[in-house]
Amino acid sequence: MTNNNKRVHWLLYPFWLIWRSVVWIIEATGRLIGAILGLVLMIVGVLLTVTVVGAIVGIPLIIFGFMLLIRSLF
Repeated sequence: MTNNNKRVHWLLYPFWLIWRSVVWIIEATGRLIGAILGLVLMIVGVLLTVTVVGAIVGIPLIIFGFMLLIRSLF
């Protein structure tokens, strides 16, 4: 988010509040979906790593899921 020093005209303020609310909801939803997807990828990676052949795909999935989860939280 950038820090804008522009003032919103009082007539446009209700629309600005609605817009900021919509943006906040979309950002929160995106972070939640990213965190859930990261957790699912980590679980699938662990399940694939149990098999020797699946370890080739499972370990990168665990790493990718972990990085996605960390990115979603911070």
